[in-house]
Formats: sequence, C-alpha cells, structure tokens
Amino acid sequence: MDPKFGGLERTTTPEGVYRVLRGAILDGTVPPGGQLRERDIATDLGISRSPLREALTRLEEEGLVVKVPFRGAFVVEVSAQEIAEIASIRLLVEPYAAELAIEALRGPERSRLTQTIEELHRAIEKNDIPASVDAHLQFHRLFYDLSGNGTLRSLWNGWETKLRLYLLVDHPSYSDLRDIAVEHARLAAVALEGDTDAFKQELAQHFQSALRGHAEGIGERGDRV
Repeated sequence: MDPKFGGLERTTTPEGVYRVLRGAILDGTVPPGGQLRERDIATDLGISRSPLREALTRLEEEGLVVKVPFRGAFVVEVSAQEIAEIASIRLLVEPYAAELAIEALRGPERSRLTQTIEELHRAIEKNDIPASVDAHLQFHRLFYDLSGNGTLRSLWNGWETKLRLYLLVDHPSYSDLRDIAVEHARLAAVALEGDTDAFKQELAQHFQSALRGHAEGIGERGDRV
C-alpha cells in the first residue's frame, strides 16, 4: 500500500516538502524500498510537482532516495553487507570512543546513558519501532558525541542514516524486541566499568551476526547493529 501524506504538514516550498518527505522516510512511514510516487504525493500535499522534484533531488543527493529510470524514486535499501562493513569498522573505533567518553559517562552524562536504555524499554513496551530505533542509535551515538574527538563524531554521522534505514527493517525481525534492551544494558554496564577489552568483546557479540555475514559475503537480514 502506498503511504499517504495528506495528514502531514501542508507546505509548498521545496524546503518544506523536503522536511516532510525526509521525516516520513526516517520514521518508517515510507519503508526502505518504498516508492515515492510524484503524482500521489503531489495530490496528498496539494502541491505542484516542481517543489516535489527539487525535494526528491535533495534526498537523492543525501543518499536517502534513489531514482530508477522509467520507474521513479524509491527509498534506499541498505544491505546486510553494507551494515556488516560498517560494523567491522565500529568494532575497532567504538571501544576507543567509549574509552574517551568514560569520564563524562561516569560523571555528569551518566544519566543520558541510562535514559537511552529507559527510552528503549518504553518504546519496546509500546511496540513503537521508530522510537526504538531512535533510542538504539542515541545509545551508540553517545560514545562518539562524548569522546571529544571530531573525527569519531564524523564517522558516526556518516553511518547514522544507513543504520537507521536498516534498523527500521531489522527491529521488527526480532522474535522478542526486549532482547535489544537487554543487550544495550549489558553494553552500558561494561562501558561504565572502563574495561575497553570487555567492551569490545560485548560489542563483538552484539555485532556477531553482521560480522559473520560480512565474512561469508551473505546479504540476508538478521544482522544486529
């Protein structure tokens, strides 16, 4: 079923249309692989196709949309292989980010770490997939943000959109979403202990399906990030 945009913010500017479409992609209203039909969106939003096409071009440049000749615009699908490659790099740099962030995490920012896990629990209890993805990403982003290292933050920023698109598909594949919260609570506990090696081992277990998929060159769902 095609997504409906009639209930969303009415706007006629390219910037406004861009925000509406981007929000619909990132909250899962339009899932990865979903088609963005110009005629239907223009009708739903009550706009001409000119600002819509500008918005779609911007989304394409951002890597959220791909235009297929003679077929139209589609939300990008992120493969397990891409996520596995990202996971293999994260396994090297995320423990370092956690090590750099440890002083802040043990001090004034500790509540932010525990809050992400609480938000993850709440989202899971409500079966709110977009909110669970938000909390999942916020948890990991925190290490990079608090590391004080601009290069590490840039690495995370370069991955986050792909991770979000993938997790919107991946989270519903869990037989029990509560497993995600349990995994992240363990990661938080190990991070606060300040044991970088233990954090890396826990992270490797968290990533194990993705890393195995990368090693075997498979592209099946079920990889965890």
